[in-house]
Amino acid sequence: MRFLMKTDYYQDIRIFKYRSTFFWYVALIIGCLLLPKVVDEYLVSQFSFICIYAVAAVGLMLLTGFTGQISMGHAAFFAIGSYTSAILTSHGVPFLIALPASGLVAAIVGVIIGRPILHLTGLYLAIATMGAAFIIEEILVRWESLTNGNMGFLVDPPVIFGFNFDTEASFFYLSLLVLALTLLLAKNILRSPTGRAFIAIRDSEIAAEAMGIDLPNFKTQAFAISAFFTGIAGCLYAHKIMFINPESYTIVLSIELLAIVIIGGLGSLHGAVFGSMFFIFLPQLIIISKDYLPTFIQDQTGLQPALFGLLIVLVMLFEPMGIYGKWLKTKFYFEWFPLYKKDSFKREKKYQKAERH
Repeated sequence: MRFLMKTDYYQDIRIFKYRSTFFWYVALIIGCLLLPKVVDEYLVSQFSFICIYAVAAVGLMLLTGFTGQISMGHAAFFAIGSYTSAILTSHGVPFLIALPASGLVAAIVGVIIGRPILHLTGLYLAIATMGAAFIIEEILVRWESLTNGNMGFLVDPPVIFGFNFDTEASFFYLSLLVLALTLLLAKNILRSPTGRAFIAIRDSEIAAEAMGIDLPNFKTQAFAISAFFTGIAGCLYAHKIMFINPESYTIVLSIELLAIVIIGGLGSLHGAVFGSMFFIFLPQLIIISKDYLPTFIQDQTGLQPALFGLLIVLVMLFEPMGIYGKWLKTKFYFEWFPLYKKDSFKREKKYQKAERH
């Protein structure tokens, strides 16, 4: 167990709490760089999808996990990022410009959508964002002159300074770099006064407003930043699958992104990555495990989504803090053994009484 002697206020907002943590992250990055050398192309492709979904999950985590605003419409921003990049690159715009442009367009739409509806809370906000997603999906279908409607849109692999990212390994490195920059940017946002205002709004809107925090302004900022990251992920997704159409961005995608951040662990950037890994690899494990089940179970239709849903329910019931929460509990147990107490992570809920009207 390590104890940190604090000597100034800035120690609470350092990127790395301990120096050793920095070296562990360096080792992790080196391991990721060596990954295409030791696994086959299919697994490399799956890791690319993990990076893409993790970028989108970081965006949703900032909004839902750190600001406390539930969104079921992030598939719309994912789609906006995809179509923006596809349209720009098809007209000769370099990928290095199309990538941030995808996020900026999604952020602008996020402000337009978020400003009038963010005075809502809870389920009302979730329903409003879901309605906005339906509107964006319908626009993609009807605006055929720009999006080709249901016919879809072909997308070329990314090209940067003449280098074509058309192999699984090269695209994985690109996705990994974008994810690393996204996590670093999100971490710095949370260290800033803006990020601390987000957390204050999540913990108690009444207390945050009493401290002088402009709720509509900071909620809109959170929505815009979240949409920006999701748009970046949509751009990578379009260039990864190289064909997009409105059917790829339905309400199901919004639910999947929300499930990723909840299962990974709300209020944690690590949870966005862990949740993405869970979402990508769990169906693969279910397919593999089917070979060891009785024949009458293997032949059942809908077995994979049923097992997937059951495992999500079990995670929510027995580990509401998510995968990252379980990791923290396990690490805490070994650090404090044999002095560990069973109720160390028991949450107090007295503050909720202040939110009741």
